[in-house]
Amino acid sequence: MVSVEDSLSHSNSTRLQLTTNFYGSPSSSTERIHRQTGRSMRTVRSNFYQSGDQSCSFVGDEYLSDSVVDMRLGELASKKTNLSAHSKASSVIDEVFLDISQAFSDFSACSSDISGELHRLACLPSPDVNENVRVQDPEPCLGFLERESFSTEIIECISPEDLQPTVKLCVDGLRSSSVAIKRSAAAKLRLLAKNRADNRLLIGESGAIQALIPLLRCNDPLTQEHGVTALLNLSLHDQNKSVIVAGGAIKPLVWVLKTGTETSKQNAACALLSLALVEENKNSIGVCGSIPPLVSLILNGSCRGKKDALTTLYKLCTLQQNKERAVAAGAVKPLVELVGEEGTGMAEKAMVVLSSLAGIEEGKEAIVEEGGIAALVEAIEDGSVKGKEFAVLTLLQLCGDSVRNRGLLVREGAIPPLVGLSQSGSVSVRAKRKAERLLGYLRESRKEGSSSSP
Repeated sequence: MVSVEDSLSHSNSTRLQLTTNFYGSPSSSTERIHRQTGRSMRTVRSNFYQSGDQSCSFVGDEYLSDSVVDMRLGELASKKTNLSAHSKASSVIDEVFLDISQAFSDFSACSSDISGELHRLACLPSPDVNENVRVQDPEPCLGFLERESFSTEIIECISPEDLQPTVKLCVDGLRSSSVAIKRSAAAKLRLLAKNRADNRLLIGESGAIQALIPLLRCNDPLTQEHGVTALLNLSLHDQNKSVIVAGGAIKPLVWVLKTGTETSKQNAACALLSLALVEENKNSIGVCGSIPPLVSLILNGSCRGKKDALTTLYKLCTLQQNKERAVAAGAVKPLVELVGEEGTGMAEKAMVVLSSLAGIEEGKEAIVEEGGIAALVEAIEDGSVKGKEFAVLTLLQLCGDSVRNRGLLVREGAIPPLVGLSQSGSVSVRAKRKAERLLGYLRESRKEGSSSSP
């Protein structure tokens, strides 16, 4: 759980320059850096960021202005092709990783207000006066919305029918000319939608979604945060997803992902993840430019932010076009770097995304170029049980039809750890079979090499 930051990132004042040199200086998988004491000496990961710029930047092929995005969305709307058929044809890796994607289950279930609401609730001050404010107050809207705290215990025991007047007050408050009233109204809708599905449906049918979307571009950081988090919570009800998308929320959510506070960015990523659970939304989310800021969040975000971004990127990259966008946005470099992280739980998640990107030729080339083979061999040696399985599956993607990559794998000293994995009693039967299959590829390459020599 991360703490709530109230300061707004000032990146919205300048448009960050995009580059076309996505991978920086070419790096061979044989470049070395000194290994830390206690680590295996068989493989050494490349110094991926030795000459790279790690500043917060959005990399990609162009700046996606609103006019460009609108044009692309119009093109999507005019096409009546079946996106699910596209997804099936994209790569076998989507099926291979369908069951093992449970590595994301600790944070991909879209648990309401995932990135900080519980912490915020724990820090809310207790109301000192007027705890029993009633709807019959002379100025109910003003008095109710000006309250700084809101009892979640009361919310839990009130039926949706009895909450209708409260929801109406909040929706009216969202249309107020006062930023303070808007902020308070959004905060209360955020809490009303936090835990209860019936409340989410009630709020969605009240017109709140259409009134919340403009808050995503609000200059007040806390108002923006309440707005994006309220939409995240509302998006957890399937009926609200279509209303949010139809209301034009995707582009503003991407705006928050670029310019918001740390908490706002995290919740914007989670909201996009929730919307991406609907297959036909994935391409629209990708077209609206969501992938470059997701990569930026992986590079520069907090631990929570990186996990949220990884999950959203994984879900988006089940679509072929989004895999291509992710590679073009420079996603491979930070993903390879995360493979070597210990104790955060992100190495396995990064490998799952890498395996998805390895389903396209551009992804394979980028992974090899960024030293991914060395990093994955090291994960087989020193990684977690799940990490070993993900690493061997990714290497199978890279080496199944590439003699060159098999040679790189041998030179990285992969044979001993693969033999050990194939005989290990601590990994799954499937992981053992994948290790044996990869060893079989390496034996084939050696036989071909010896038979072709004079």
